Amino acid sequence: MRAEELLQPRPAGLYCPPGDFYIDPVRAVDRALVTHGHADHARAGHRSVMATRETLDIMAIRYGDGFAGSRQTALPGQAVRIGGVGVTFFPAGHVLGSAQILVERDGLRIVVSGDYKRRSDPTCSGFELVPCDVFITEATFGLPVFVHPDDGEEIGKLLQSIADFPGRTHLLGAYALGKAQRLIGLLRSCGYHEPIYVHGAFARLCEYYQTQGIELGALPPATTGEKVDFAGKLVLGSPSAFSGPWMRRFADPLICYASGWMRIRQRARQQGVELPMIISDHADWRELTQTIRETGAQKVWVTHGREEALVRWCTLNGISARPLNIVGYDDESE
Repeated sequence: MRAEELLQPRPAGLYCPPGDFYIDPVRAVDRALVTHGHADHARAGHRSVMATRETLDIMAIRYGDGFAGSRQTALPGQAVRIGGVGVTFFPAGHVLGSAQILVERDGLRIVVSGDYKRRSDPTCSGFELVPCDVFITEATFGLPVFVHPDDGEEIGKLLQSIADFPGRTHLLGAYALGKAQRLIGLLRSCGYHEPIYVHGAFARLCEYYQTQGIELGALPPATTGEKVDFAGKLVLGSPSAFSGPWMRRFADPLICYASGWMRIRQRARQQGVELPMIISDHADWRELTQTIRETGAQKVWVTHGREEALVRWCTLNGISARPLNIVGYDDESE
């Protein structure tokens, strides 16, 4: 079987004709397999959704219990048959519940990675390498300039700033699913056990993480107290809230932002970020190329991101590669 017969890009997303299902479709379809709960991959309105238990829970939190007509829980590492096609979910290391999906038939193995990272993360299962013939990868940070530094060093910059400016409120920007909880976990592992105040939009997801045995410590709402009460404190919220009236309730706010995009200093300056922190939930250039090599894939398809550079790297290294140009995948709205 040719790879293009098993999986092919269509307007609604990546489609498997023999199994009659889509993976991370960008439009409502009859049957969707979903890699993780970020809004660019997990949409409401499908007739049927198959995903890990955590991803199904997260979709229900974000979209309501009626987000799909029916749902099926995928157990990591356990193969199932869909229309004669083998399907297995493996951890992707991106956020809680995130998965790569192995699709196989007649000896052909294709892995759809979704979004993934190779770094250790106290808030989700680590990436599991899956050998395959075709590897479908993201390329969010698919340029050689994107090499993420050590997470602990970046957290250390934040802790030092809190110590150096005890009269200021540190506003730490992150997206609500995965990054926020990971930052809290990293802060706790680095010895910061003070209360971390959270924006209301983050509360339900943080509560859910804690029900899954992920200890995040005290997370009071950022809506209580007077301005002076937040001096020297850390507040976690969406960067979009930092340009509005919400931030004016804090004492001399110092804006921080944790993202792989903070590697681009001009971008940090344009967003008014005083303390850029390069912490990403995506693989960097070295991890992308390392993963491609380690899968042993003879072909690589790139779904989104900096496709041209990664395709070029594959070609120079004797690996057949092409972009899929699937529209609709991008970073979770920040």
